Amino acid sequence: MRNRISSAVDGLSKTVGCVALGVALCLQTGCTTHRPTAAQLQPLQGTWEESKAGEKVTVTITGNSLHFHRDSNFWFETRFTLPAGTDPRQLHATIKSSSPPEDSKGKVVVALFKIEDGMLTLAAEPQNGAKAFEEPSMFHHKLRKVQSEDKSVEVSPSK
Repeated sequence: MRNRISSAVDGLSKTVGCVALGVALCLQTGCTTHRPTAAQLQPLQGTWEESKAGEKVTVTITGNSLHFHRDSNFWFETRFTLPAGTDPRQLHATIKSSSPPEDSKGKVVVALFKIEDGMLTLAAEPQNGAKAFEEPSMFHHKLRKVQSEDKSVEVSPSK
């Protein structure tokens, strides 16, 4: 009997822990995240590039899919959402596949973004707010559009 009670308490503790973790992740990534509409996606569509320090970074956005590529050893395929009411704007990208090691699958990357003067700026320091655009870091990219976008936008279903 004592083993059954101990086992039930352990199971309940694990369940409570998982629920707490889920709530914490939801709060961290924004529970009000919704799939973006075609109008919200349109300015992001196309291929964007940046060259700095001898490296070329390419970001291709089609619908709500984002492909980030630096080289064959560092790339990510993601689906993203754009939470409403964020200032600066946020993009929450869920990694679907990546270069090895593939332990990033399923992780959510939160980035700030803005489009000004034909440049897409992505910065992964949301805790710094708008200052993230001013303070370059490891994940701070200013990309220029290199390909004209298709005027129609399809939103891929979330998986």
